[in-house]
Amino acid sequence: MLRLTDVQLPLDHAEEELHAAILARLKIDAAELVGFTVFRRGYDARKRSAISLVYTLDVDVRNEAPLLQRFAGAPNVKPAPDMTYRFVAEAPAGGTSRPVVIGTGPCGIFVGLLLAQMGFRPIILERGKAVRERTKDTWGLWRKRELHPESNVQFGEGGAGTFSDGKLYSGIKDPKHYGRKVLTEFVKAYAPPEILYVSKPHIGTFRLVKMVEAMRATTESLGGEFRFGCKVDDIDIENGQVRGVRLEGGETIAADHVVLAVGHSARDTFQMLYDRGVYMEPKPFSIGFRIEHPQSLIDRARFGKFAGHPMLGAADYKLVHHGSGGRSVYSFCMCPGGTVVAATSEPGRVVTNGMSQYSRNERNANSAIVVGITPADYPGDRGSGHPLAGIDLQRALESRAFEMGGGNYDAPGQLIGDFLAGRASTAFGSVLPSYKPGVRLCDLAPSLPAYAIEAIREALPVFDRQIKGYAMEDGVLTGVETRTSSPVRITRLDNYQSRNVKGLFPAGEGAGYAGGIFSAAVDGIRVAEAVALSMTGSADAHGGMQSLPQDY
Repeated sequence: MLRLTDVQLPLDHAEEELHAAILARLKIDAAELVGFTVFRRGYDARKRSAISLVYTLDVDVRNEAPLLQRFAGAPNVKPAPDMTYRFVAEAPAGGTSRPVVIGTGPCGIFVGLLLAQMGFRPIILERGKAVRERTKDTWGLWRKRELHPESNVQFGEGGAGTFSDGKLYSGIKDPKHYGRKVLTEFVKAYAPPEILYVSKPHIGTFRLVKMVEAMRATTESLGGEFRFGCKVDDIDIENGQVRGVRLEGGETIAADHVVLAVGHSARDTFQMLYDRGVYMEPKPFSIGFRIEHPQSLIDRARFGKFAGHPMLGAADYKLVHHGSGGRSVYSFCMCPGGTVVAATSEPGRVVTNGMSQYSRNERNANSAIVVGITPADYPGDRGSGHPLAGIDLQRALESRAFEMGGGNYDAPGQLIGDFLAGRASTAFGSVLPSYKPGVRLCDLAPSLPAYAIEAIREALPVFDRQIKGYAMEDGVLTGVETRTSSPVRITRLDNYQSRNVKGLFPAGEGAGYAGGIFSAAVDGIRVAEAVALSMTGSADAHGGMQSLPQDY
C-alpha cells in the first residue's frame, strides 16, 4: 500500500477527479490502480477565493515495488505505515490481582478498556455518576442554579470532555499510532465513521454520551468493573509501594497497581496525594475569558464566498499574540456554533467552558481567550513554589467571578468594546450570551490580575486584523476561564509510575500529561501498557526511584 499526501482538488470536485489525480501523481494507467481509501481529508483556506480540499490517500497498485523505487526520496509518495494496534501483554491465566483505575474521563476510560482487552479485569472507580444521570445533574445547574459537587461538568462518567466540542485531534507526537486505536474504538462505540479521515474530527456532547456508555459496556463484557459514586479519599502507601485505596465510606480496595486519571479539577484528591507525600510540582496553565461572536462572522472571515458550504461546516480559528509584556494570549478550545457553559465543581465559584453539539449549528461561535501564566504568578500563603499554589489562585479567581456575577452562579460579562475602553457594560447588543444560568454585565477588569487584563486588551485588536470584526463592539466576554489545564504535575518516570511511589501511575490531564480528549485517551493507552507490563513482569522499572528534595 502506498500513501499519497497533499493531493489537492477544488472544493466542488467530482468524485472521478480524485481517481484521476492518483493516476496523474503516480504516472500510471487506470489498469494498474487496484483501489484506494481516503486516510485524511482537510481543506486549505489560505486563499478564500479558491479554497481547496487536501487529501491523504492510501493506494493499492499492482506493481508497488517499481513505483516505490521510481519515487524514492519523493516527499509525497511513501509506503503506507502499518497502523495496526498490537497488545503488549496478556494477563496470566488464574491471576487474581486486579488494577484499580481512578477516574472515567477519556484517559481513565481507555486505561480501563485496554486493560480489560488484555484480560486484567480492572476495577474502575468514579466519584461522580454514570453519564446519563450526570447529564441531568449538569442541566440542573444550567437551568435551576443547583450545583451537585460530585456530579457536574467536571465530575462523572466521561469527564470534562463530555461537555465540550468533542474535538478528536491534537498536536502530540504519536509515532506508535495510538491515536488510530483511539479513533477506531470510538467508531466501534457509534462515533460517526468520518472521524477516521476528516482532518479535524469532532463528535459533540450528545453523541459522546452514547459512546461513553458503549465503551463501558465493552469493558464490562471483558471483565472490567465500574463503580460510580465511589470517591477515593486516601491511598495506602507502604515503604514507597502503593497497596490500595480507601473510599469515602470507609471501604478499602487492595491493589499494587493504581492509575490516577482524576482530571484537572480533583482538587481535594491533589491535596490528599500531597499530604501522603506523592511527589508533585506546580505547573503553568492559563486564565482568561470566553469570547462570543456570531458564527456567521467567523464563517465569512475564514471562508469568504464559500461560507456555509457543507464540505466546510462551521469555521473555527486558532489565534496567538505574543504581547509586549512578554505574555502570550491565545485562543483555546474554540467551539464553532456552540455555547458557553457553567463548569464549576465547587459551591460559590463560577467557571466557564465551551461546548458544541455535532451539528455545530448554534448562533454563536465561542472560544477561550487566555493568558499563559507560570508558578511565579501564583500568590498566596503557600508561596509560588508550592505544588498546590495554582489551585489557590484558581479558587480565588472563581470566587471573585461568583461575587461579580451576583452570587447565584450567573457569570460576569462585558461587551468587547467596553472592555477595550475600560468602562462597565450596561446593555447587550446584537450578540446575546449563551451562558446559562445567565450573564450579569459589569466591568471585568477586577476579575483577573491586571497583567492578564492588559495582555488581553492588547491582543484583541491584533486578532481583529486577522479576523475582521473580531473586536466588534458588542461581542461578549464572559468570565472566568481558569481550568484550561491542570495546575499541578504529578511527576512520573519513564515507566509511567510516580517518581516516588511504586505502582502508582499518574495519567492524563489531571496529572499534567495531556490536554483534551484525544491526548488524554492516547496517554491512557500508554499508561495501560505500562501497567500491563509491570503486572506481568515484562518490563523492569527502568528510570528507578529518584531521590527527592530533603524539604519535600
